[in-house]
Amino acid sequence: MDHKPLSASAQKVQDALSARGMTLQVVELPGSTRTAQEAAQAIGCDVGQIVKSLVFKGKRSARPVLVIASGRNRVDERKIEAQIEEPLGKADADFVRQQTGFVIGGVPPVGHSQPLLTYVDADLLEYTEIWAAAGTPHAVFRLTPQELCELTGGEVLELKA
Repeated sequence: MDHKPLSASAQKVQDALSARGMTLQVVELPGSTRTAQEAAQAIGCDVGQIVKSLVFKGKRSARPVLVIASGRNRVDERKIEAQIEEPLGKADADFVRQQTGFVIGGVPPVGHSQPLLTYVDADLLEYTEIWAAAGTPHAVFRLTPQELCELTGGEVLELKA
């Protein structure tokens, strides 16, 4: 198998996984994985197995909140707002990059610039394997829902709208 060096952002995710003692492998695909649908098609899995890492911003605190959702689900923002006790605002591209170190469309669940308050969609626990973005719109890695929870320290919630 041809092992090309990973792009800088994908390598940053690989390094974060390795630093946590994980043997998970980041791969870069020729097709886009920017959306859950594109990722599922590129990988050949169910869209529900795609991990969407969404960054929101607390409207009062400006605190970043990472929501890790199943690719098939829309997130009910009210459920997150009830947890953090403040309204959520949209995080623009600059905020996402500043808080995570990654661009929208490639935000991984790990390897961020700083620890983020994290919530994990309970529906992801239905699968034996899931796929997460790995720093670029073409990079992914396979893991189990248990590994996702261990890596992120996220609180598991029913998040779907």
